[in-house]
Amino acid sequence: MWGYLRGGRGPSEARWRPWGECRPVALISFRSGTPETRPLFDNHFPVAIAGMTSMGQRIVAWDVQESVHFIRYKRRDNQLVVFCDDTTPRYVTSLTMLDYQSVAIGDKFGSIAILRLPQRVNEDVHEDPLGTRALWERGYLNGASQKADLQAVFYVGDLITTLQKTSLVPGAGEALVYSTIGGQIGMLVPFMSREEHDLLQNLEMHMRVEFPPLCGRDHLAFRSYYHPCKSVIDGDLCEQFSLMDATKQKTVAAELGKKPNELLKKLEDIRTRFAF
Repeated sequence: MWGYLRGGRGPSEARWRPWGECRPVALISFRSGTPETRPLFDNHFPVAIAGMTSMGQRIVAWDVQESVHFIRYKRRDNQLVVFCDDTTPRYVTSLTMLDYQSVAIGDKFGSIAILRLPQRVNEDVHEDPLGTRALWERGYLNGASQKADLQAVFYVGDLITTLQKTSLVPGAGEALVYSTIGGQIGMLVPFMSREEHDLLQNLEMHMRVEFPPLCGRDHLAFRSYYHPCKSVIDGDLCEQFSLMDATKQKTVAAELGKKPNELLKKLEDIRTRFAF
């Protein structure tokens, strides 16, 4: 590792200090210090660490085959302890933290998943400040003693290269923007109310029947290619409501208790609320 030391008014001096026998593959800034005071670490991850990120006292490291691992820094003992991981192997290619408890991950098979720490993890942090329980209590297959909950999963269809939580329009709400290796750019946006969610969920179900794909493939089976689709509504399918003929639009809108122009206005409002 290269370090730059500045002595007095003289020029900076570059020095090389080895960190160990292992070759580093990921590097983040976390509680900066000198090599003499660096935290103790362990290289016994399932396969290989692909990347890391941090927020507060937590570090999230993702493995090339075994999903994500949540790490806690024990300041008193100067140790890093894995206290939670995932139950499903995922070939993670990108990750972003949504908040202190949740992460969004994309894998090389084209799925986006949202993982959230269970509520009991916070209680364990306070009840076990030294990390003794997390250090010695091992879960199944030598995994962490606690497991993250799967909140949502959706199959995009192409390898995810980037995930970013951001706001695309000044004053607009935040959305989860992703890009794929094929050049696709998309976004996942939250609903503002339960009524809005129920309306688009029913519209999606009607669109699967009234406007099937040209290739004849089942839409739900496609979006659940590797994992069953959960807590995500396909906006691309709902947007195709405007491509239907007027008769089908009136039929679908009548079953939802709306007029066709009201459904089109709702879809347009969701677009302009977050993007364009």
